[in-house]
Amino acid sequence: MLTLLTSMYMVVRAISPQAEPIRVVVTGAAGQIAYSLLFSIAKGDVFGKDQPIILILLDIPPMLPVLDGVVMELQDCALPLLREVIPTDKVEVGFKDIDAAILVGSMPRKEGMERKDLLKANVAIFKTQGQALDKYAKKTVKVLVVGNPANTNCLIASKSAPSIPKENFSCLTRLDHNRACSQVAMRCGVSSDKVKNVIIWGNHSSTQYPDVHHAKVNLSGSEVSAYDAVKNDAWLRGDFISTVQLRGAAVIKARKLSSAMSAAKAICDHMRDIWFGTKEGEFISMGVYAAGNSYGIPEDLIYSFPIQIKVQVQSPKQRTVFFRSAAHDLI
Repeated sequence: MLTLLTSMYMVVRAISPQAEPIRVVVTGAAGQIAYSLLFSIAKGDVFGKDQPIILILLDIPPMLPVLDGVVMELQDCALPLLREVIPTDKVEVGFKDIDAAILVGSMPRKEGMERKDLLKANVAIFKTQGQALDKYAKKTVKVLVVGNPANTNCLIASKSAPSIPKENFSCLTRLDHNRACSQVAMRCGVSSDKVKNVIIWGNHSSTQYPDVHHAKVNLSGSEVSAYDAVKNDAWLRGDFISTVQLRGAAVIKARKLSSAMSAAKAICDHMRDIWFGTKEGEFISMGVYAAGNSYGIPEDLIYSFPIQIKVQVQSPKQRTVFFRSAAHDLI
C-alpha cells in the first residue's frame, strides 16, 4: 500500500452574482510564457467564467515598453471579465493585495543548460519576490512558482515570506504530468483526457520520476491500468520515462526556445485545480512542501507528489476550499 499523508488548510471565499474582482499578478509578463497565458486568465479559463479579474503585469524596467504592447492587446480583446490591467516594474505595486501570484519571470534556460545552472541568478529574484509577497500580498494568496529551477525557487520564495502559510506555495510539475498523460494517450491511440492519475515524483528536472503504476486509461468506456492499456512494459519503464524527463530539453533543441504554449496550458490547469478542485477519483502532480510525508523525503523541501484538492460549496455566497496535499491511499 502506498500511503500519502495529508497537510490541509482551508480558505473561505465569498461569491455572489456580481463577484468582486480578484487581483492576479503574473511576473515575467512580457515573456513568451506569459504571452500564451494572459489571454486564458483574462477570459475566465482559470478562475471562472463569472470571476472578474484585475491583472497586474510585473517585469523588469527594460521590458516596460513591451508590456505596454501586451496591455494594448489585452484591451483590444474586449474581454468582459478583465476589469483592469496594470503594468509595472515595482514589486510594491505588483504584489499589493493580490489573491494569486504566478511567478513566471526568471533567468531563462538555454540550450545545454541544466536547471542547477540557473540557481545562482534566480536566488536573488525569488528572495526579493518572496519578501514582497510577505509585505504586500494578502495572507491567503496562492503562489505558483514556474521559473526554473522551480522547486528551489519556490522554497526560496516561501522562506522569504514567513507570514504566508507554506501550504499556499506550490511549484509547477503539471507540465511534466501533462507530458506523461500525452505520451500514454498517444501510445494507446486515445485522447489525453482518457488518461488519469499519472504521478510526477520529485523535481521539475531530468531527475523527476514519471510513474504510471496507478494510472488508468479509458478504453472504449472501460478503465484499465496503464500497463494493460499500453501492453509494452519495456517502453513504460524505459523510453516513456526518459522522454518525459528530457522533453523540455528536446523542445529547446527544436525551437531554440523553452516551452511556452504547453507551459501556459499547464499553469492554467494547475491554478484552476487550486481554485476549483480536482475531479472526483483523480489526482494531479504538484510541487508542495514535503512536511508530513511518509517516503523519507526531507520535510524542508518542495517536492512533487500526487495531489487531490477538494472544494465544498456551502451556499450560493460562500465556498470553502480544502487544499489537501497528497491526501489519498493508493493500493
